[in-house]
Amino acid sequence: MLETPARIEPCGIEEQIPEALTDRVIEIRDAASDLGHDLHPESAAELRSLVRLMNAYYSNLIEGHNTRPADIEAAMAGRDPAPEKRALVQEAIAHIAVQEWIDALADTGNLPEPCDLAFLLDIHRRFYEAMPEDLRFVTHHGQRIEIVPGVMRAPGPEVEVGQHLPPSAHRLSDFMAYFSKRYLGLTRGRTGQILSIPAAHHRFNYIHPFLDGNGRVSRLMSHAMIRKAGIGGHGLWSVSRGLARGLRESGEYKAEMARADMPRQGDRDGRGNLSMTALHGFTGWFLTVMLDQIRFTSTMFDLTTLQMRYTALLRDLHPEDTRIVKLVDHVLRFGEMARGDAPIVLGLKERAAREVLSKAVSDGFLKSSTPKTPVRIAFPLAYRERLFPNLFTEAPLDIPPPPPLPGIPTR
Repeated sequence: MLETPARIEPCGIEEQIPEALTDRVIEIRDAASDLGHDLHPESAAELRSLVRLMNAYYSNLIEGHNTRPADIEAAMAGRDPAPEKRALVQEAIAHIAVQEWIDALADTGNLPEPCDLAFLLDIHRRFYEAMPEDLRFVTHHGQRIEIVPGVMRAPGPEVEVGQHLPPSAHRLSDFMAYFSKRYLGLTRGRTGQILSIPAAHHRFNYIHPFLDGNGRVSRLMSHAMIRKAGIGGHGLWSVSRGLARGLRESGEYKAEMARADMPRQGDRDGRGNLSMTALHGFTGWFLTVMLDQIRFTSTMFDLTTLQMRYTALLRDLHPEDTRIVKLVDHVLRFGEMARGDAPIVLGLKERAAREVLSKAVSDGFLKSSTPKTPVRIAFPLAYRERLFPNLFTEAPLDIPPPPPLPGIPTR
């Protein structure tokens, strides 16, 4: 088994990039540029929090950890989960916190190079420092070993990932230095920033630098690369949802990752240790997943259709009172509202308007930082599936699938 860092080559598609892949990159860039453009920043911020919850839910689901979004949100609101759910809920909350940190760096223009080793170690450290003790140990070759936050695998019994044997622990520093250097170069151009996301995602997992948490770190790294490339849609879409669900069925992600491990298949299959054809296929599949999720979120968070779903919900709940519908619709459209503006918006006297406002807040449709500060939109947990069908469950939603990629084997 080769133990030189060039074992992960090809790290990207640098020569003779298939036209289908460049076209898909353009489609992704165009679709992402429109995402959330009609939303007020306050409404977008509330939805971004929901997307982080969704990302954590699906990232955990990929690892076989099925945690109900309601349990995660309840714990974040200060309610203690049941003992049998506590560890997985805390795992999800840790993921949300790390993604929020990444988003804050991106929003302020301070996001480092996502493939830089120091940044990746920081992701792992922040994630595992917040993990419950039950999930900070793994059993490896019969031994219970602690996962040290932000520290790569130590020499000892080597790991196996299915049929794949990652590099030996004593070579990890060289492999990760090579990884960081290669993707620093591959992500310099606008096309390269997007085109390299699938390859970096796979090659990181191929190296498998940590004893555990590699999949979660790679998905958070991919999220950071998406934000760095300027296609994050203000943090309003999640790649983890697409990876967990696949394009046709769940299970595709792991199968595609395993297929990308394929060694070079002869002289016409690139010049690296791994198959260039397999990398083409994985890149096409991953980019199509990204486009699919951007299109899904664009439909889900479109202001007009979101207003329609919210209005339909409120009319069902309050069939004889349209005032709360009018109030919530106004706040959704304009982002926030000073409490003193409620009489103007509703066309009511102050006391009556205050009663409607209090009802909207107590029912969870509006929220505010304090009882006197302006109100902003909220999406009550009890009606989450009604407002956002298909975020976590299966529900009819008319979203055209992304077109197939000609000449790119994605199976």
